Amino acid sequence: MSLLTLTSLSASLGARRVLEDISFTVRPGEFVGLIGPNGAGKSTLLRSVLGLVAARGSIVINGRDAAGMNARERAAAVAYLAQERELAWAIPVEMVVALGRTPHRAGFAAPSPDDRAAVERAMRRMEVDGFRDRAATELSGGEKARVLIARALAQETPLLLADEPTAGLDPSHQITLMRLFAELAGQGRSVVASLHDLGLAARWCSRLLILDGGRLVADGAPDQVLTPQALRDVYGVEAYFGTAHGRAVVQPLDLAEPAQQQEEDHDRP
Repeated sequence: MSLLTLTSLSASLGARRVLEDISFTVRPGEFVGLIGPNGAGKSTLLRSVLGLVAARGSIVINGRDAAGMNARERAAAVAYLAQERELAWAIPVEMVVALGRTPHRAGFAAPSPDDRAAVERAMRRMEVDGFRDRAATELSGGEKARVLIARALAQETPLLLADEPTAGLDPSHQITLMRLFAELAGQGRSVVASLHDLGLAARWCSRLLILDGGRLVADGAPDQVLTPQALRDVYGVEAYFGTAHGRAVVQPLDLAEPAQQQEEDHDRP
């Protein structure tokens, strides 16, 4: 059974068509990297799944038509980490993370032992348990990002959608997060994360989707999707490709020359 199936998904923001005829399926155990240039439609796609952007086509979440799910039911099936990292309320970090358990509690019921355990696990994983009592508004940008990731982890949903989750994190916490997402996939859950860092995407994701101009232009394993030609066509860059410790290394190096210039250089004696 799939955790997410999109069929002929299209979406517009105002008069501008942002997504066009997107179809793919995410099954348990996948860590899917959603990549593509700015404005390709990555954030809109994730927000469409959550019902935050009006869309046409079919969205099936964990075997159910998303159109028939209320907000609580979606939140019990899909956790979402938005791009925005603002925390406006001066409440303790632990309380922010505990908000992730809201879909699993009835009304204003007190947290259960399972809720408290889930919050504790999430805080430890993101290394925010050491400042659980600090007001969220007093945190640095990177600390806020880790707290919000912990909140999403505390939901303990089968599917996690994350919009640029590594933004604002230092290299150590970026790698920690990518390892965690890979571990979640190894446990049978799935993660779909929009990423701009092609090196992290190549090294940690089990599958990559490339969006360009609102269309899905590539879908497959990282070594199949991240090719020199694809990076020239989609991003307009040249990159270094290699391996280290048995995993792929992809590092953009420079802007790609226009095809005409490449042909002229090749024809010179």
